[in-house]
Amino acid sequence: MTNNRLTTSWGAPVGDNQNSITAGNRGPTLLQDVHLLEKLAHFNRERVPERVVHAKGAGAHGFFEVTNDVTKYTKANLFSEVGKRTPLFIRFSTVAGENGSADTVRDPRGFAVKFYTEEGNYDIVGNNTPVFFIRDAIKFPDFIHTQKRDPQTHLKNPNAVWDFWSLSPESLHQVTILMSDRGIPATLRHMHGFGSHTFKWTNAEGDGVWIKYHFKTEQGVKNISPEVAAQIAGENPDYHTEDLFNAIEKGDFPAWKLYVQIMPLEDANTYKWDPFDVTKVWSQKDYPLIEVGRMVLDRNPENYFAEVEQATFSPGTLVPGIDVSPDKMLQGRLFAYHDAHRYRVGANHQALPINRAKNEVKNYQRDGQMRFDDNGGKSVYYEPNSLGGPTETPENKQAAYPVSGVAESVAYDHNDHYTQAGDLYRLMTEEQRAHLVSNIVAAMKPVERDDIKLRQIGHFYKADPEYGTRIAEGLGLAVPAEVK
Repeated sequence: MTNNRLTTSWGAPVGDNQNSITAGNRGPTLLQDVHLLEKLAHFNRERVPERVVHAKGAGAHGFFEVTNDVTKYTKANLFSEVGKRTPLFIRFSTVAGENGSADTVRDPRGFAVKFYTEEGNYDIVGNNTPVFFIRDAIKFPDFIHTQKRDPQTHLKNPNAVWDFWSLSPESLHQVTILMSDRGIPATLRHMHGFGSHTFKWTNAEGDGVWIKYHFKTEQGVKNISPEVAAQIAGENPDYHTEDLFNAIEKGDFPAWKLYVQIMPLEDANTYKWDPFDVTKVWSQKDYPLIEVGRMVLDRNPENYFAEVEQATFSPGTLVPGIDVSPDKMLQGRLFAYHDAHRYRVGANHQALPINRAKNEVKNYQRDGQMRFDDNGGKSVYYEPNSLGGPTETPENKQAAYPVSGVAESVAYDHNDHYTQAGDLYRLMTEEQRAHLVSNIVAAMKPVERDDIKLRQIGHFYKADPEYGTRIAEGLGLAVPAEVK
């Protein structure tokens, strides 16, 4: 017979889980009821701080299978041979909303994948858009403040949103994507994913290339209108979470093809766009997509908190053969993401089952809150040592790239924030343009100050005169004379 006894957290059997220990029938409750005290104390601590961004999310397990030989570009074990399968975990999320917010809001979607490779974990922490609003991490806290709640009213503040965007013209490309039909995916299964940043692949000979990741959904891209999104938000705010779970549960496993764009290292100095500027894309005519493999999601989490909420991702979770680039936004994320997890989950978050590498972890990091393994046992706890402890492997150093210049606060050299946004507008059908303009006008109408509206209209006009004019007309304003 299976032992199914209820126990305390320290393993002792519980005799009564329905009635607390009291002094007589009417109490008061006695302090000696240690089971009651433990239950209440644990309940008070059941919630870890929610993520500052990407708080609302859904996740699933799956695998990645290599379908094309890319070993001439990278020595990463993950991509070492065609047919190789690697287990993975993915977390999808909205960006700005709280944990209880609706799934169908107009917002970028986080697209974070953890590959459990034989050489350690590798995270691709991206979005469902190929670009971002800003390109320097020093602006990130300010940007996110505009997406959160006003400190006085505790309401979302369109004045702050558009004031920041209008003063940050590099955001125009991402704003155009966000306000387009692509701004509200129909489901998490029906959207693409992107690494967004530029990364570096290095092969076994030490030769490198710059790359960008593209996950293309096999389900096809589907979006929903603002009206349908608002209706679903009211009727089922967890619609995307439920859809993903149910699809996997019934065996309709969602899948994505992974492609990369590859740029020779020397092209970074001559390409028409700064390849490390995350507000820009590389033309696929210049650097076509190369197939790498296929990602399939085939298993739901058994416990949401243990797997989805405690999952931690960082673009700094790297493996040999995959390195970073001088992208200023990426450079800031390398610190901020790991630091967020140390604060939110704890110093030993990497040791949790959902985050722990499948291969053996050997290092000299010890102690800290919630250390639940053997803490290194009695092995040597410092390095260098002469006691046979783990040592570095120089062949796995990150690849080098040249740097030069004076240490100072400098901006990117390229400041054309309008061409790519304008190109995107001109690629749209008339119906798509009408939706874009309608969405932007609706989002900007609550802005109280006309100077903010006019400044943003100027950006739209510089991207494409028709684009700016239609939004100005929708807001009952004229395009500023100085931008014509």
